[in-house]
Amino acid sequence: MTYAEFFAQIKGKFMEADVSSITEHLAYQFNIVGEAEGIFYVEVKEGKLYVEPYEYFDRDVMFTAKAETFMKIAEKKLDPVMAFTMQKMKVEGNFDKALKLKELIDSRK
Repeated sequence: MTYAEFFAQIKGKFMEADVSSITEHLAYQFNIVGEAEGIFYVEVKEGKLYVEPYEYFDRDVMFTAKAETFMKIAEKKLDPVMAFTMQKMKVEGNFDKALKLKELIDSRK
């Protein structure tokens, strides 16, 4: 799978999230390692969700993992906390905001 194919799939999954109840600003950068290597970000700002294929320099949290790990998280097949605990995903930054990733994923319609 190429980065472009992966990003199109993952963006579709994230865009299903209902962020209307999230009042704070969240900015996550995802670094994909291995197959489909690349970077994208997810931002919740003023009740709107943005998913873009760019680096986000003013991020709250940076997640690093393989594409398959991120896809399993987005599909609710792998809990993000479990992925971190099992060392399948690295997390750098604000851990309180990192924990909100699960809330974001769980809000998918």
